[in-house]
Amino acid sequence: MFNPSRDQVREFFVNTWRKDRAHELLTPLEAMALDWIQQHPEYHEALESPDALTQEFKVEDGRSNPFLHLSMHLAIAEQLSIDHPRGIKQAFDTMARSSSGHYAVHQIMECLGQVVWEAQRLGTPLDSDTYIELIKQRASRD
Repeated sequence: MFNPSRDQVREFFVNTWRKDRAHELLTPLEAMALDWIQQHPEYHEALESPDALTQEFKVEDGRSNPFLHLSMHLAIAEQLSIDHPRGIKQAFDTMARSSSGHYAVHQIMECLGQVVWEAQRLGTPLDSDTYIELIKQRASRD
């Protein structure tokens, strides 16, 4: 399993954005990341900042962490591509029919954030059964 450090994640997104602006070739993963970067223009300034690799994004300051957000987009895209946890693709399709795909991913992201937070709080592995159940609950509301 690939487990990049915080600095590696930040460098990946910063370099992907830089390479796009310089019209350099992107790897397939960078191309996927670029799609999400382009859908989040509010993060472009942070990606271009000289302090991008060290900057803190504190919730208390009302700031969302662009690197965490974009990483979650990539993780969810992978989950959708392999339908794991089983049923995530169907729930996504249901949510996307009544809104947009981007909105549906953000709904899934809320569920992922909740189960990651809970796992960290309890010091346990992520509960994929709870994760897919939360996603299905959101899909049934749409």
